Amino acid sequence: MVPLLVLWAGLEQHRANGTSLASIIPIAVVGALVYYFQAPQPQVDAGFAGLLVVGSVLGVYLGARAIDRIPETQLKAALAALLVVVGLKEALLP
Repeated sequence: MVPLLVLWAGLEQHRANGTSLASIIPIAVVGALVYYFQAPQPQVDAGFAGLLVVGSVLGVYLGARAIDRIPETQLKAALAALLVVVGLKEALLP
């Protein structure tokens, strides 16, 4: 989503990252509720999900604090490199 926000919507890299994170919240909540309530047995491991939430909140907080120190050009390059690595991994090791 971030590359599309930068390329098509014209947002600066830092704003695109924040916008993407903010848009994930309602999507994740609705998805988790559907998985929890729409099956005969909940398809959510609440204990493990809680651990993921704690780790994610800590990681996002530290990342959001650190991102202000990274110039936009370097942030774009890092994101591009990450996308290339993930794309190669998916292509070569499906």
